[in-house]
Amino acid sequence: MKSLFRGNIHEKVFSSSAVNLNHSLAVIDPPSIFDAEPEPAIPPVHRLLVLFNDYTKSRQCTTPNTKIWHAQLLKSHLLQSQAGIADSLMDCYRQCDATGYALKLFDAAPQWSLISWNTVISSCNKKSLFLESWKQFCRMHKSGFEADEMTYGSVISACTALQAPPNGMQVYSLALRKGFHANGYVRAGTIDLLAKNYKFDDALRVFHDVSCENVVCWNTIIAGAVRNGENRIALDLFRQLCCHGTFLPNSFTFPCVLTACAMLEDLETGKVVHGWIIKCGSYDVYVSTSLSDLYAKCRDMEGAMKIFNRMRFRNVVSWTAMISGFVQLDDSISAVQLFKEMRSLGEEINTFTITSLLSACGRPGSTKTAAQFHSLIIKCGFDLDPAVGASLMNMYYKVGAVDSSELIIGEMERRRNPNSRAVMISLHAQANDAGRAIELFVRMLQEGVRPDKYCTSSLLSVVNTLSFGRQVHSHVIKSGLVFDVSVASSLFTMYSKCDSLAESYEIFGQICEKDNVSWTSMIAGFANNDRPDEAVRLFRDMLIEGNTPDQSTFIAILTAIRSLNSVNKGEEVHAKVIRLGFGEEITVGGALVMMYSRCGYLKLARRLLDLLPLWDGVACSTMISGYAQNGYIEEALLMFHKMLKANFAIDSFSISSVVQAVTLTNRSDIGTQLQSYAMKVGLDSNAAVGSSLVAMYSKIGGINDCVKAFDQIDAPDLIGWTAMIMSYARHGIGEEALRLFELMKRKKMRPDPVTFVGVLSACSHSGLVEEGYFHFDSMVKDYGIEPNYRHYACMVDLLGRSGGLKEAERFISNMPIAPNALVWETLLAACKIHGDIELGKLAAKMITKCEPSDAGAYISLSNMYADMGQWEEVMNIRSSMKGAKAKKEPGWSVV
Repeated sequence: MKSLFRGNIHEKVFSSSAVNLNHSLAVIDPPSIFDAEPEPAIPPVHRLLVLFNDYTKSRQCTTPNTKIWHAQLLKSHLLQSQAGIADSLMDCYRQCDATGYALKLFDAAPQWSLISWNTVISSCNKKSLFLESWKQFCRMHKSGFEADEMTYGSVISACTALQAPPNGMQVYSLALRKGFHANGYVRAGTIDLLAKNYKFDDALRVFHDVSCENVVCWNTIIAGAVRNGENRIALDLFRQLCCHGTFLPNSFTFPCVLTACAMLEDLETGKVVHGWIIKCGSYDVYVSTSLSDLYAKCRDMEGAMKIFNRMRFRNVVSWTAMISGFVQLDDSISAVQLFKEMRSLGEEINTFTITSLLSACGRPGSTKTAAQFHSLIIKCGFDLDPAVGASLMNMYYKVGAVDSSELIIGEMERRRNPNSRAVMISLHAQANDAGRAIELFVRMLQEGVRPDKYCTSSLLSVVNTLSFGRQVHSHVIKSGLVFDVSVASSLFTMYSKCDSLAESYEIFGQICEKDNVSWTSMIAGFANNDRPDEAVRLFRDMLIEGNTPDQSTFIAILTAIRSLNSVNKGEEVHAKVIRLGFGEEITVGGALVMMYSRCGYLKLARRLLDLLPLWDGVACSTMISGYAQNGYIEEALLMFHKMLKANFAIDSFSISSVVQAVTLTNRSDIGTQLQSYAMKVGLDSNAAVGSSLVAMYSKIGGINDCVKAFDQIDAPDLIGWTAMIMSYARHGIGEEALRLFELMKRKKMRPDPVTFVGVLSACSHSGLVEEGYFHFDSMVKDYGIEPNYRHYACMVDLLGRSGGLKEAERFISNMPIAPNALVWETLLAACKIHGDIELGKLAAKMITKCEPSDAGAYISLSNMYADMGQWEEVMNIRSSMKGAKAKKEPGWSVV
């Protein structure tokens, strides 16, 4: 300290060695601070400020030393008289992370300057005292001080940390009014604020407000795009930055862009970015790690390992990225070897490393390896982490050690850690084990543990009963979680699954800030519950409110348009898909193929399928179905053949679609080959495949083949039961059809209108009049199904076949809806069988009234007269046909 001050501080010169303070000065007695050397002139203030500046940059800038400075300046009265010195001292405290002392000095200062305010606000930010930073700014604004770009930038950063976008935008509005809108620090902070609070569109508008000459702003908007899942926009912004020419991307830009490429699995663009990295020489551990992670996520482990091996420095993220890459390729051996190498080099590991490794160890029979890694986890202290515990449980399940898995579950439950419970509920939900998930949730409530939003959302995903769902809804309202977007989305999705769309839409309407997941879930709810018009309306509302659809949204809306069979609406959505850059996405492209195929635009659907970078199995199956439904049988079979040659994983939809096509060819040999293939790949027991085979054999085979195909189905669905009932009906075995119908009801299967068509047809073909009336009445009384024209036609056919033509006529007269041509044609056919000319004439007259150009009625009546030998009437009917312009189609034969 003697070297710091000499004599009276008012009259002595500060030594240039002021920066050479050390901790020992703090214990020197005050009298030793001065000596009796001659007193030079008073130093200028700017010299003191220079000394402070040098001091803050030195290693001697510590809190104890700064307090000594503070004491001497107080004693000399310079602190009270010179505002600049107080600002410099506050900056020293800020550099020492002594924010408390800086605030006390600020409060004690006789006068404040803009530097003082900026120093105290930045000090609060540095110590994560963001609320205090906001309070100081409000105090500054109220005191009338004019803020500058440093002030606005610091306060906006504090608002970002506080997740308070309204406050941040108020500050940005002030900055705009004061002319700081073009400042890079202010704009970058505002972009970051909006992007981190899921207002990316607003962030993009702020970015485009002024031509950006600051790479920090570019980095912030690109990072914001990646954070919000707008990876294509991030890549487009990167291209604009590269074309800008004023400055080059830096080591902060590249990791964000590489993350976007990895998320899109766009290796080609990633290689272009790699070239820019080489050009700019921006190789550091973060850039190299992002590069290796990109190649790993794009399944190019050779390229990833090349980058990894060239890295001079590696961190735990680098190693974990490579291990995860091998796990993704199902190469557990390489993953474990890399982990062993990592451990031998003494590298640290984290929970992500452990969970990735546990995924690699989850193979049947590898119980010993699993136990070894479990021991390592306990040794390293990771066994207390809920995510690791969940991965352990999954691993033991996969290796077949169910007892060990149950022990892990028990251990996690005994800890009564809310996070552990939430993870367990999530795991049971993923495994579709609703009973265990509900049990854990109820136990949490009984023990007074409050489930968080993740736990509640996971539970709601498996709730499939309306009564329990409403109970969970009550808890959500009581706990205040109803205002969380993810919980609210799970709630209305639950109601949608439980066929309560009114309650689902009501909750959706109550969400203030709807995200893409909310919109997509509600659109999918309408689409999957036969409300496609509502889905389309909601999609338009989503666009009007400025939301950008993603892949899931497009798939949901295309599903709705498929149900509407509206190609015009489909083309509008297709244009939006292209505009947003999703045209080459396999899932969206597949959905477009399915939409066009269902709407009958098969050439366009096929062209889109051929343009996809990879064929989608579902889209190919849809093409087969589209070809079959539109009579292009050869094309359907060729498409299936191409799928086989390309080694596609043939699913049940593919086989059932091609079986439907074969049904139209009357080629039982091809049908038998398809059944053999289905048996080979283990899909003959699938409900969809089995039902298709039953329908095929019903038309082009025998009833025994139908029974064999039906018996192969493990768990027949309603379509399968209905197909078998229809087969019995078609072959005139009504008693078996009714027996099967009773068995179906005992299996708790609820019949639909098509099932009752089969049942009534069975009664008709077997002459079971009383049974027919019983089931017709039961359809309405027991199941609330309103009869349609096919049901009425079946009853007319039943009565007509049994000879009750007058009863059939009375039945038609008593129909609550006006009979159509199908009903009268059925009666006419019965009249022809029984030779009732008069009633036949009435039926024919009513048919021609419903469909004047229908030649069938004229021909049936003409044949009836011909059978009776009344040739004059035959000629009259043929004249009437010419007058009505009804034309008989020529017959054809396959022989």
